[in-house]
Amino acid sequence: MTLAPGLRVARSRIHGNGCFATTRFARRRKIAEYTGERITNAEAARRAVRRPILRMSGLDQRWSIDGSRGGNGTHYINHSCRPNAFMQTFGKRLLVLALRDIRPGEEITVDYVATYHSDRKRCSCGVPGCRGTINKR
Repeated sequence: MTLAPGLRVARSRIHGNGCFATTRFARRRKIAEYTGERITNAEAARRAVRRPILRMSGLDQRWSIDGSRGGNGTHYINHSCRPNAFMQTFGKRLLVLALRDIRPGEEITVDYVATYHSDRKRCSCGVPGCRGTINKR
């Protein structure tokens, strides 16, 4: 796997492996594009049933990206109830952008908000005010 510039994958205190900055990312600037196999949302739902760990992200009303197939390390971005990054769709691309300045060595996190996980899937981000679950519902 070729990692996006400025990123490394390492053990995370949140969950399994995480995605960490190797360079400074300025607030509101692009960190990387979330890459992988482009699949229909129906196929993403099918794959979610078979996998205990999901590395997929929705692109729009019809498409998702499975980062575990051809991804660039961004699929290791973990959830946090107090994230330092967010994802935004630009055309047919899904970009990871910094919510605030991110220093080298920091784990990059996003709020998953809604996933294919059960609404009972526990959050392990450990931040003050953690809502206790991955999904916001």
